[in-house]
Amino acid sequence: MLKLQIIVGSTRPERNADAVLRWVAPMAQANAAFEVEILDLRDWRLPFFQETLATVRDFKNPTYSDPIVKRWNTKIKEADAFLFITPEYNHGTSGVLKNAIDSVFCSFGFRNKAVAFVGYSIGVAAGVRAVEQLNQVLLETEALPVRTQTLIPFVMNAFDAEGKPANPVMNAGLGIMLDDLAWLANALKTARAAGEPLPPTVRMRAAMMKK
Repeated sequence: MLKLQIIVGSTRPERNADAVLRWVAPMAQANAAFEVEILDLRDWRLPFFQETLATVRDFKNPTYSDPIVKRWNTKIKEADAFLFITPEYNHGTSGVLKNAIDSVFCSFGFRNKAVAFVGYSIGVAAGVRAVEQLNQVLLETEALPVRTQTLIPFVMNAFDAEGKPANPVMNAGLGIMLDDLAWLANALKTARAAGEPLPPTVRMRAAMMKK
C-alpha cells in the first residue's frame, strides 16, 4: 500500500481548507491504493526557513536549526505520494506552504515521489495560479506532479450543508486525479526500490571537488 500524505496549506482562522479537506480526505481514504495521513500545517509550527549546511551538519543524521524541522523532514521521507491542498493568495500559494516545502532541506524527502494538487479560491480563478506555482516548486525538489489537478472556484459555495460538492462532477475529477496519483506513485516506488542515482546536487558537488 502507498503512503499518501495530505498536506493542508492554509493556517488561517476560519479557513476554507477545512471544507475542502472534509471532502478530499474520505475520497482519498476510500482509494484502495492509499494509506492516508493528514499533515495540517497548523500542527507543524515550522520556523521561517533558515537552514544551511552548518545547521545540517551530518548529512547522514541532519541536526537542523530546530528539532521540529528534523521531525518534519523525517515525516516527509515516510511518504510515497503527496496531495497538497492550497489556497491562492496574490496569484500564488500560501507562505506557510512554501516555507514547509523549503524546509525539506538536504533530506530529499520529496525526491522521485508523486504529487497532486487541490487548489481553491473564493473567486473564479479556482487556485490555478497557486497550483502552477507549486508545480514549479515541486519539480525543483525532484518530485513528479501528475497532470490532472482538482480546482475549486467560489469555494464558499462549492459544498452543501453535508459537505458534498454542489457540482457532482467534482467527485469524478478528484477520483481521476487520485487514480493517476496512485499509478505514478506505484511506478516511482518500484523504481526507487530498484535503485536511485544520487541527487544531482550531490553528484555535481562531487564532480567539482575532483577538479
